[in-house]
Amino acid sequence: MCGIVGAVAKRNITPILIEGLRRLEYRGYDSAGVAVLATGNGIKRVRAAGKVAELENALELSPAHGHLGIAHTRWATHGKPAEHNAHPHLSERLAVVHNGIIENHNTLRKKLTDLGYTFTSDTDTEVVAHLLAHNYKQKQNLLCAFRTTLTELHGAYALGVIHQDEPDTLYCARMGSPLVIGEGSEERFIASDPLALLQVTDQFIYLDEGDHARLTLESREIWNKQNVPMEYAVLRYEHAAHSLDKGEYRHYMLKEIHEQPVAIANTLSGILGDDHVLTATLGPDAETRLKDIENIHIVACGTSYHAGLVASYWIEEQAGLPCQVEVASEFRYRQVAVPTNTLLITISQSGETADTLAALRHAKSQGYLSTLAICNVAGSSLVREADWRLLTQAGPEIGVASTKAFTTQLVALLWLTTALAQERGRANELIAANVRALRNLPALTAQTLELNGEIEALAASFANKHHALFLGRGTHYPIAMEGALKLKEISYIHAEAYAAGELKHGPLALVDEDMPVVSVAPSDSLLEKLKSNLQEVRARGGQLINFACERAELDNGEGITHIKMPWVYESVSPIIYTLPLQLLSYHVALVKGTDVDKPRNLAKSVTVE
Repeated sequence: MCGIVGAVAKRNITPILIEGLRRLEYRGYDSAGVAVLATGNGIKRVRAAGKVAELENALELSPAHGHLGIAHTRWATHGKPAEHNAHPHLSERLAVVHNGIIENHNTLRKKLTDLGYTFTSDTDTEVVAHLLAHNYKQKQNLLCAFRTTLTELHGAYALGVIHQDEPDTLYCARMGSPLVIGEGSEERFIASDPLALLQVTDQFIYLDEGDHARLTLESREIWNKQNVPMEYAVLRYEHAAHSLDKGEYRHYMLKEIHEQPVAIANTLSGILGDDHVLTATLGPDAETRLKDIENIHIVACGTSYHAGLVASYWIEEQAGLPCQVEVASEFRYRQVAVPTNTLLITISQSGETADTLAALRHAKSQGYLSTLAICNVAGSSLVREADWRLLTQAGPEIGVASTKAFTTQLVALLWLTTALAQERGRANELIAANVRALRNLPALTAQTLELNGEIEALAASFANKHHALFLGRGTHYPIAMEGALKLKEISYIHAEAYAAGELKHGPLALVDEDMPVVSVAPSDSLLEKLKSNLQEVRARGGQLINFACERAELDNGEGITHIKMPWVYESVSPIIYTLPLQLLSYHVALVKGTDVDKPRNLAKSVTVE
């Protein structure tokens, strides 16, 4: 699964398909291919392992010209990276490209093998091609056969289909993986990302979940899952919203904070089932080998280290696996005792963080069961060198202080926790609840960001402060650590975080009216304990700023400020409570007059030791 491009036009569409694939290279992939309905010669397919440039070289040796075609870049899930596993896949007189996971592919493969179909790949996608060919024989109508096929597929998919019997028609469908229709002048396109088509159109229709469509030069027909015709507005792609410009925002950091609802939605695209997660998206053999994992080691630096700390709480509580988290710069220089069947998880925004990359390479000789990279850059060294990968689709992050990269890392780690719990047979209710919470997360993120004005007003009280203390408990202790890091990074105020229960073991000596104390106070099982810790602060004259759940019922009084947070499902609470701390650090930095996007002495990607 990775990138899809398709086109029906009066002109030769092969250059359009290739340029579209080139524009999707940022997603990462291991092979590429095109299938074009060549005039009078049926479907011409050309595939190549490796980069799109290899596909272009193959097309020079074996040209493909036509007015209808589909193309794909693949990142291996079922079957190793190889030309025979590359898309498009053929069956009789049709070709298919697919993003996503067909969960019942083994059952369908057996059924189709019994019917006499021969499989030439190890992919789940090839079953779609053969199933559609079989249904077409039964129905003698391609639209009806396509609809029947969709009802038999379980999992996530974005599909593009062409058939020799309908030489001017492009079919497509989406369920759990994104797909857009591009509108041109007497030509139409499909793509998994509008960026792939900006060279030919900026007019798009965004298909809803369960939609399918039939596109010709003259017509566009879209139906929902119940086969009811749908009409959607054609929307102009707003280039600035996805460019490297700040757009309407004063700083990249603020822009990236407000991009988090979309970044989270993109990260979750194609990896959630109805009430479970799609574990095959991690890579080849992940579905089977996840069951063998008995221990977890997480290695990361800075903000990514804080994400790993949150994940350690999730993994031990929900999946029942021991989890150890370590700073990469320490891990790489010591002899690690690796328990049996341990998964090593490395986390990095850039995938080029020197210490984290060195830690992964060091681990290769230490006897780990497998390695997994969680990263925002598909083509990075970390992703290429790990056994499995889980991409955070945060998009470019320009501000040095990480915001959307951090929250998407948390999303990926909660997804991974759910995957581990699922493979270990934990309660179905837990799995389904996590999936529901993840689905609701983009909207909840947008709602929480509406606190911006209230937090901006609060920031003035930090103008003359030199120190701050952040408190949290449980999964919110690492969030307090992240909040302290953000404040010190861009405002240059010294800040540190403590587990709230540790106050009496030293930090209380620092508390006075000149040190604001920021607490993260969700309505969870540790709330009553936290309330007692906050009383200790007030008893010593400390100024309290509580980011507290609207249900928390904290005491009011002089020197206490409450920012009311929406109630959220406990698992996603750390993600939501990150947002106001990002906004606080941003607005405090504005008051202090520092360089928000380029804080002194810091670099975005630490590629040296």
